[in-house]
Amino acid sequence: MSGKQSKTSRASVRAGAGSASGAVSVLGEVKYVIPLNGGKNAYVRNITTGRTPNLRTNSDAFVEEIRSLAAAGHGAKIKAELESLAAEFPDHGWDAALQRLVDAEALG
Repeated sequence: MSGKQSKTSRASVRAGAGSASGAVSVLGEVKYVIPLNGGKNAYVRNITTGRTPNLRTNSDAFVEEIRSLAAAGHGAKIKAELESLAAEFPDHGWDAALQRLVDAEALG
């Protein structure tokens, strides 16, 4: 991963800078998955490492990032976020991403 952050990534990080946990929040709730590119990519806010990598949702890196968050106790919240994204954007493939995570037992 390069040392330079994209402008969108910096804006995402700045958006969360005002909250106590340093994470992106909407109405007081931390968002772990920030959708991009019609569901093909997502920023995954990893509050355990402080990083927000841009990952393809069909990649092994996405599964491993979610697995590390689930191991830290955030699996149920991430699953709920993905279910919400699947309901809100049915044509973006979030249901397939969620099923892939379930099949890989990445959500705990």
